[in-house]
This record gives sequence, C-alpha cells and structure tokens, in this order.
Amino acid sequence: MRILAQTALSAALCWSAGAAQAQDGKIQCNVTENGTPSRGTVSVEQAGRQVASGSCGRALSVPAGKCSVTIHLEGALDNPAQTVQVRVDAGKTAPVSVDFQTAVLEVRIETTDRKATGLVAVEKSGKRIGTLGSGVAARLSAGTYVVVVRLGGKEQRYEVDLRPGQRRLVRAQF
Repeated sequence: MRILAQTALSAALCWSAGAAQAQDGKIQCNVTENGTPSRGTVSVEQAGRQVASGSCGRALSVPAGKCSVTIHLEGALDNPAQTVQVRVDAGKTAPVSVDFQTAVLEVRIETTDRKATGLVAVEKSGKRIGTLGSGVAARLSAGTYVVVVRLGGKEQRYEVDLRPGQRRLVRAQF
C-alpha cells in the first residue's frame, strides 16, 4: 500500500510538472542592424512583470499568453530598444525579429598644427546620450544629433543627421 501511494505521488508530481511545462511556450528573437545579423538582449514581460530575459539567438521559455518583448541592440552608444507585442501559444515558439537602423559617427578634434584631444558629447532632443574621445567611432541609431566638442575652454556645436548605414566623420578644428 505504501509503495502504491509513493508511486501515485510521484506520478502526480511528474504529471503536474509536465502540465506546467505544457503551459509554456518559447520566444526566439532575431536581431539585425541595417539588414545584417547583429547581437542583442531580450526582456519579456507579462502583466507588467518580467518573466524572462537573456541573449537573442537562444529560445526563451515563457508562460503562454500575451507578452511584451523588448529587444536592445548591443554596442550602440544610444542603447536603442524596440518593443513588440507577441502572443505565445503553449508548446509553440513565437519568432520576434527586429531591425535597427544605425550609422557610425566619428569626431576628430584638430588644431592648426596637430591632432588634439578633447571632450565630445553627443546629444539628442536636448539630452546627453554619451561621450566620445577624439578619433573614436561609435554606432548610433539613425537620426539627428547635436555634437558638442570642447577643447581648452572653447566649444563648437554641430548638428549631424545620420542615415542608416552611413559612416560620418566630423572634423572639429580649433
């Protein structure tokens, strides 16, 4: 009788674990940058709480139902993200693909006789989103930015429009 009760308990536990897993689905995210494969991270929320997170490229197990999937592009100065609403069915994999439109910006600070080092601040909509060193290239989302270059108490401002796939060089001459 005791063995029979233990067997029934084990079967019930296995059945409930299997039933819980059957209620889960998966999300598979794919990130591209200007149409070419890239790297990103993913965060999944349901009913306002995070239920999964990780790196894109690996399927994430999530409870079945409606999800808010936020994907961040890795390595871009402005840390761009896209959010997609997805329905995940039990036992199925829901694909989520996003493409980020980016460009490369490089600022070189020069004086009349040599290259110089200074501070380069990148702003969008009046907010600083990051800083660069002279001659350091950065990936940014396509769009319009204000580049503020400071050297020796002097300042120069440039409005820069970046198009997808573009590589832009700004020369700040003091």
